Amino acid sequence: MDRNTFTGLFLIMIVFAGSFYFFKPSEAEIKKEQQRISADSARKAGVTPDSIAAPLAAAAPALDSAALKGPFGANLTGEQSTSVLENEKLKLTFTNKGGKLLSVEVKNEKTYKGDPLILFQGDQNKFGLNLNIGGKITSTNDLYFAATKSSATSMTMRATYGAGKYVEYVYNLKPKSNNIDFNINLNGLNQVIQGNSISLNWETVLLEQEKSVKNEQRYSAPYYKYAEKNPDHIGTDKDVKEELTEGKIEWIAFKQHFYSGVLIPKDGFQKGDLEVKVSTEPGKVKWYGANMQLPFNQLASQNYAMSFYFGNNKFSELKSQGHEIEKLVEMGYWPIKYINRFVVLPVFNFLEGFGWNYGLIILVLTILLKVVLSPLTYKSYVSMAKMRILKPEMDEIKAKVGDDNPTLLQQEYLKLYKQVGVNPLGGCLPMVLQLPIVMAFFFFFPNLFELRGESFLWMNDLSTYDEFVKFGFTIPFIGDHLSLMCVLMTISTLIYTYYNNQISGATGQMKYIGYIMPIIFLGVLNDYPAGLNYYYFLANMLTFGQQFLIKKMVNDDKIHAILKENKTKPKEEKKKSKFQSRLDDYMRQQQQTKIQTKKNK
Repeated sequence: MDRNTFTGLFLIMIVFAGSFYFFKPSEAEIKKEQQRISADSARKAGVTPDSIAAPLAAAAPALDSAALKGPFGANLTGEQSTSVLENEKLKLTFTNKGGKLLSVEVKNEKTYKGDPLILFQGDQNKFGLNLNIGGKITSTNDLYFAATKSSATSMTMRATYGAGKYVEYVYNLKPKSNNIDFNINLNGLNQVIQGNSISLNWETVLLEQEKSVKNEQRYSAPYYKYAEKNPDHIGTDKDVKEELTEGKIEWIAFKQHFYSGVLIPKDGFQKGDLEVKVSTEPGKVKWYGANMQLPFNQLASQNYAMSFYFGNNKFSELKSQGHEIEKLVEMGYWPIKYINRFVVLPVFNFLEGFGWNYGLIILVLTILLKVVLSPLTYKSYVSMAKMRILKPEMDEIKAKVGDDNPTLLQQEYLKLYKQVGVNPLGGCLPMVLQLPIVMAFFFFFPNLFELRGESFLWMNDLSTYDEFVKFGFTIPFIGDHLSLMCVLMTISTLIYTYYNNQISGATGQMKYIGYIMPIIFLGVLNDYPAGLNYYYFLANMLTFGQQFLIKKMVNDDKIHAILKENKTKPKEEKKKSKFQSRLDDYMRQQQQTKIQTKKNK
């Protein structure tokens, strides 16, 4: 691939990206198309609004009359009212309609706009039982419960089926805690409820809390944990529904970027399903739905003990809950998650103990990282210096062999490397070894609750992007803003790339490819947290400084002398590995094929 080919492919990529952006349908067009599809489906099924409304309207009086005499008849009608439980950390608003939580406010926390931080609220949120009574499903979400507030932190909700028969929810908010004890009591409903299980339904709409709804959607997902297994989650970027049938379910969690609601049953759920839908409505992030199965043993008094956690996603706070709930904090994949959990996080917590500004903590953390990796940086620099010093001899070999015989050219290069004792991959391997650590921070900073709302220099919030320029419109690949720290990170990467090219002696196509990646990173990281871009900026500058010092320490003339001396030393014959033998055989075959082709011509 020469420079012209590469440039052409790059331009084609830009054209494709632009076409996807400019020709994509608007949200209004998508909604209209969805409505059209739904209408077509209904028409094919022979269902029309009139065919539904007329029978229902005619049957409504009779239905209401019969229903009032049926199961939970006294609880089918009523006036909605609310009650409040609160402590130092939570304010919980309950409604008698469904006997459920209507809203949860996390005290002492604010949204990005400065409003009270409310995890969910409104009638779109459901929490209740689906009971099979007389072959029909009765949802407690439709019942009006009788509310009894026994104290400032305790409340009982009861829906009566008949004399001595009722469904009861008991809520107990613990003092100075984000936890709520929750008990379901089914009294006298044996032989009334059919089947050996009941279904617990929980649905909620996540409200926008952060500056970037795109990032909130990226890091929000319903989680679950099977007993004896690691927690897992379903889709973060699309609508997904998943059946959970692989064993007892220890807990489920409706996780948002920096806050979560977790439901922990004492004895676990038998099975269930989780569903997520990405919201396109302003102010809303996602819709979550869960249907969990609980065993019903036909006892006269059946009790289900559970607990809720409503609070932040700080690793230490979640870990204190037990049940491996701290794994809601995404630390990356293997081995990255182990680097973050057992190395980066403990060091970060140690530095946090000094009470420093988080910008200073990130600086010290980056310096410590560079000190630990300095041996690899030194080895990489020396290896690249050797390759640069060998370049004149490699050019001579290239001139002698010619460009039309790449197989023979590589053989001659390998002979030279062997003579002078140089590993051509010596500069790459140390960089590859550092890559998991560099990638670890890509997951660490965006999921670090401690950075939320923390400012440093011009960055008002290290957990989100800093708006240097607000465009007022969306630019393909960049977005609707420009992050100053991301721009500084990109400039530092370009400077580092230029300096690295001087060290390695890169020429031709490879020289220019290095400058394209920083531009790509500008588009990718422009929407990422300022704390992450700040770390990459510091890492670039410190690496640049390290290489500047190493350059002062390393003498090219001495390296050249050592390489010449290695040429004169007798080389011990080592047994070739199977891979090396196969490589030599392949190159020999390629060379013979090349010669035979020339003869045939």
